Amino acid sequence: MLLLFYRYMRGTCFLYPICQIFTRIVKFAIYFKIMEKSNPKTYGKYIKGLMDISCAITSDLYQEDILKLIVMVTAKVTGVEICSLWLIDESSSPPMIRLKASHAIDPAYLKDRSLNLNEGVVGYVATTKSPMMIRNVMKEPLFKEKEMARKLGLVSMLSVPLEVRDKKVVGVLNCFTAKLHTFSETEVNLIRTVANQAAVAIMNTELMVKTRVIQEELETRKVVERAKEVLMRRRNKSGDEAYRWIQKRAMDTRKSMREVSEAILLSEEL
Repeated sequence: MLLLFYRYMRGTCFLYPICQIFTRIVKFAIYFKIMEKSNPKTYGKYIKGLMDISCAITSDLYQEDILKLIVMVTAKVTGVEICSLWLIDESSSPPMIRLKASHAIDPAYLKDRSLNLNEGVVGYVATTKSPMMIRNVMKEPLFKEKEMARKLGLVSMLSVPLEVRDKKVVGVLNCFTAKLHTFSETEVNLIRTVANQAAVAIMNTELMVKTRVIQEELETRKVVERAKEVLMRRRNKSGDEAYRWIQKRAMDTRKSMREVSEAILLSEEL
């Protein structure tokens, strides 16, 4: 019945996205139901983990705090030894993928860890947009962190992409175990769900930061414009002359144009 419904919806262009969402909800509802009956404790942990990340989506936490929360929650929910999270940096040329957060790894290891998108397991997962399961990382040619794995006793690995709308990949989430382990289909799907929730949280944080920056810029422009009007009236300057005066004053006093403009407006009020 579900298959027939899916085929019908797929044939209707504007309903196809709804079909995808519906199918995903049904699929995970089945997973959750099976998990709830077979392992209630794991089920409870997983739901709590998703709730924590979902709360992060609507919070005003900084991205660094969001990333730490994601790896901590993922490790707790899945019971893996270590989780690490890499984000794609599109501002560099060519784009790089950088290690941004990790659970139970020395912070010094996080410093300046980056790879090209055609390097390593994380590069492969990011570019192919598909999970990669490795039973023994020491035998995997694509795995670049063998020294770290040897030092920390890591053996098996699951790497999944962080996907948002339109299958855009923003990063990669890695899960490591200390023993040989074959991740089940259920485990892969559950970790992918966490990863996708994490991707939404990350994108939401970036959007909030951009919104704040834009808002601050708009407010600064308003303050500078008001200060210009004061100078134009007081000193009989043109708009361009008033702007250059504020700009020079800011450079001479090593203050921002907004601070100089606010001082001008304060003196006007006095």
